[in-house]
Amino acid sequence: QRSDVMRTWRAAECSSCPPVRNHERLQTAAVCVVGGGPAGFYTAQHLIKDVQVDVYERLPVPFGLVRFGVAPDHPEVKNVINTFTQTAKHSRCSFYGNVNVGKDVSVAELLRSYHAVVLSYGAEGNRSVGVPGEHLSGVYSAKDFVGWYNGLPSCRELDPDLSCDTAVVLGQGNVALDVARILLSPLDILKKTDITQPALEALAASRVRSVLIVGRRGPLQVACTIKELREMVTLPGTRPEMTPSDFEGVKDALKDLPRPRKRLTELMMKTALERPGEKEQERWNSASRVWGFRFFRSPVEVLPDAEGKKVAAVRLAVNRLEGSGEGAQAVRSGDVEDVPCGLVISSIGYKSLPIDAGVPFDSRRAIVPNSMGRVQQVLGLYCSGWLKTGPTGVIATTMNNSFDTARSLMEDMDSGKLDVSAEKPGSLRIRALLEEKGVEPVVFSDWEKIDSLEVRRGEARGKPREKLLSVEEMLAVARS
Repeated sequence: QRSDVMRTWRAAECSSCPPVRNHERLQTAAVCVVGGGPAGFYTAQHLIKDVQVDVYERLPVPFGLVRFGVAPDHPEVKNVINTFTQTAKHSRCSFYGNVNVGKDVSVAELLRSYHAVVLSYGAEGNRSVGVPGEHLSGVYSAKDFVGWYNGLPSCRELDPDLSCDTAVVLGQGNVALDVARILLSPLDILKKTDITQPALEALAASRVRSVLIVGRRGPLQVACTIKELREMVTLPGTRPEMTPSDFEGVKDALKDLPRPRKRLTELMMKTALERPGEKEQERWNSASRVWGFRFFRSPVEVLPDAEGKKVAAVRLAVNRLEGSGEGAQAVRSGDVEDVPCGLVISSIGYKSLPIDAGVPFDSRRAIVPNSMGRVQQVLGLYCSGWLKTGPTGVIATTMNNSFDTARSLMEDMDSGKLDVSAEKPGSLRIRALLEEKGVEPVVFSDWEKIDSLEVRRGEARGKPREKLLSVEEMLAVARS
């Protein structure tokens, strides 16, 4: 009787479990992941429990936005690299850097060589502000500016002009605050990070003393998180300058806010409206740099200097809000104001780009159309990360999103929707194709040579690492 009860209990316990895996059948399954950033590695991490995974990355170095997007003064966020390294060194995982999928090898060739292909190459494009003058000298995207100080090879020649007094950052998300903080941070803080040496030298000579962080809606819709706001509020050598009238009516809305939004709003209101304590007042009095949010403003034009070549000001439309809460819409009032500045950084979001003509792409939403990570109309093709959802959330969001795609893929293998009975050549075929084209992949042990050199170079300067800044340098070290 007891054994019958146990059997019933086990059946109930496992009724919602995934089907039992045929591990012997899956041992020959080969999956390829395109993109060696967080989405790619989290997808691989989930898949290597059951199948062989090859990760292809366009650059010779792995980790994507963890290396090139996370702020240099946020080393704790980069600790996830340890997890990705464990995945890359797993017996069922191989990393191939310096492979440009879509150019060196097509997605169709990958689909012929693997049982499944997961596109996880992120969002490399910039969302355009779409206003006259945005192509003037002195106007940059946050993606490129962040790439410049973080050592992204394609941004090494950016050389932003920091000789002006005022910078305007368009957007009020965490990346906008990262940019503002880096522009205003004391050098003593930055020189202990992995910020690139050219960026450190440019910031040492910077004459930027004021940063305005502009958003089209109000304090209740600001997109940053409390951690990033607190870092701005407590940044040494700076003081905040807010417009108290921007906060009219905000106090009345506090009681209905979710806790994270409530805490964020309370800190903003305290910073903007309350008299600081004696110590804080002393810090503000001695501050040589200022920052502030400018709410209810949308850019309508970047105004040029007398020669018509360089930014001299930003013209902002003054908005009012219709509706309330997260769904409130900014509506132009008809008034405009001009803000003199010599530097404009647009932080209104990243966007994914199509990789290959054979892959469906929704250009309006800038994603690959999918259902739970399954790419529509192409059996065996999947997507994860920002390519799947658009550029939203933090690294943990990408982790869950990528695990979901990996689960969809494994469900399709378990159900037989994906036929894994016939062996596929995987990397053997792809490496032969690459060799024909003269492309030599960088494997993970090659990356470890680059990593080791960067860390040694950093130690000499009292930094965690000094990054190599060009693909040529990276390849020379990888092949040494």
